[in-house]
Amino acid sequence: MELRHLRHFVALAEEEHFGRAAERVFVVQQALSNSVRNLEEEVGVPLVLRTTRRVQLTPAGQEFLVGARETLALAGQTVERARRAARGEVGRLTVGFVSGLAFGGLPEIVRRFRELYPNVSVDLRELTAPEQEAGLRGAVLDVGLMLLPVRAANLDSRALWRQPLVAALPAGHPLARKRRLKISDLAPEPFVFFPRQLRATYFDQVMRWCAGAGFTPNVVQEAIEIPTLLSLVAAGVGVFLPIEFFNRLSLPGVVYRPVEDAPLVDIMAVWRRDEGKNPVVRAFLGVAEEMLGAGSGQS
Repeated sequence: MELRHLRHFVALAEEEHFGRAAERVFVVQQALSNSVRNLEEEVGVPLVLRTTRRVQLTPAGQEFLVGARETLALAGQTVERARRAARGEVGRLTVGFVSGLAFGGLPEIVRRFRELYPNVSVDLRELTAPEQEAGLRGAVLDVGLMLLPVRAANLDSRALWRQPLVAALPAGHPLARKRRLKISDLAPEPFVFFPRQLRATYFDQVMRWCAGAGFTPNVVQEAIEIPTLLSLVAAGVGVFLPIEFFNRLSLPGVVYRPVEDAPLVDIMAVWRRDEGKNPVVRAFLGVAEEMLGAGSGQS
């Protein structure tokens, strides 16, 4: 049974006239008559009483009309669901993110994405960059949000936001009285920082920057999460070099100062190459770029 036969039958039932029904569905009258007759043969009972003046439905035709309308409505909904899926408007998305993005970037992206795509279920997972890379490779994650690109053959990445490093200092520190610092000002200071294995690229970038100024940071305490590191700064344990947007995390006892010639750190979206045409992934990347407003260099 073809949908066009149902459409022809519904048009005939509503118009009660072969000529008007044929015009409504854009076919010649004989084609519509044949379509309805084929439908009756398939159903096995008469659906229409044909008279010289008008067309009437048989009792079977009246019941069939109810089902035909329901079937056509369901078919329309099914087509629309497919079209919405192709536009990335329905589905499920699992997104990994490094902890610091919870304080800037991630809330804006997720809020906007849910406004535009309310029928997409978003599962957020706070993970380190290595955990995200493993999750992407294992198809546990659809998109990862992390600092700096991941170099892997089956992963693509896109820069969403570029931010300079800044100095986080204890509020009573003498350097806090300066409006702007040089990286060499921090040479004698104890540092707090991530373990290298958690954010190797970020760690190495900071170390190269400091080495260019003639010193190696004296890391006296390591911690995994940004809030912990900043709490250590507030306690006077050491100084820290976070990305600028972390200054949104306003903690008592911590001040932020810009540093001359600070390197820029990319905040990246990463996804599996074979998911690059997934409409939900593409929709999320588009919203992420819109909200963070950075360049789109792809690696």
